[in-house]
Amino acid sequence: MRNRIGYLGPKGTFTKLAVDAAFNGEHKHSFTTIPECIDAVASDEIEIGVVPMENAIEGTVHLTIDYLVHQVRLPIAAEIIVPIKQHLLVPHSFSGDLSDIQGLHSHSHAIAQCHQFIHQYMPSASIYYESSTGKAAELVSEAHASIAAIGNSLAAKEYGLKIYKENIHDYPNNHTRFAVLTKDKSKVKIKHAVQTEKTSLLITLPSDQAGVLHQVLSAFAWRKMNLSKIESRPMKTGLGNYFFIIDVNEPYDDVLFPGVKGELEALGCQVTVLGTYPVYQLNV
Repeated sequence: MRNRIGYLGPKGTFTKLAVDAAFNGEHKHSFTTIPECIDAVASDEIEIGVVPMENAIEGTVHLTIDYLVHQVRLPIAAEIIVPIKQHLLVPHSFSGDLSDIQGLHSHSHAIAQCHQFIHQYMPSASIYYESSTGKAAELVSEAHASIAAIGNSLAAKEYGLKIYKENIHDYPNNHTRFAVLTKDKSKVKIKHAVQTEKTSLLITLPSDQAGVLHQVLSAFAWRKMNLSKIESRPMKTGLGNYFFIIDVNEPYDDVLFPGVKGELEALGCQVTVLGTYPVYQLNV
């Protein structure tokens, strides 16, 4: 039986673009929100879920990280990185100028990624934030007013829109990391070359202990383990209580990682492995 793969929808989102590029032949299901997609994996409605985790410009997608930590603990089985190319999409019937566009619809991240273009060329357009770039494209395709969406080429194709202006994002090296979630890692079959391997750790520090973060980082440093990211997030148990997400640029092994875990637990930290997984960088 073919795997069922869920993604943040509707059609035309960057998550769908990542899923189409990484997987072939599976049953693909769209979900309105990130929590709905994660819950569907947890309840066995689908075998695999793909959700955005971090954007190079806008940073971490906090909803994904917080939901995986506080609500549903699912292991990260793979990471997909895709370039983000934002275009200005309009109905094929639109024949005016940029100044004629009265409303601009898109996800908040997409709006932020195109801030300079909007500020320079569309300062009078009203901004409307939608749940996804795909949803914005869908709304524009159904409207009769002079409105536009920010989205990708897949959204233009899916909803019968034309690309009025290509590559309106502010920075050229914009990429998004997507987490592939599943209970059974053997079900994830991505037919692309592995770029690198990574391990993500959740570390909770003991409270009111001076210098403990320095000691945590030292546990990795003296073992010459390269950290690609460290980020704090609130525990949601009160002000000043945080956990840390640390990404290590190597797979989990039987020597270095158990040593780090033991050293950190001796300091009073709690250590959880969120996943050890391959990273795929796709050109789409």
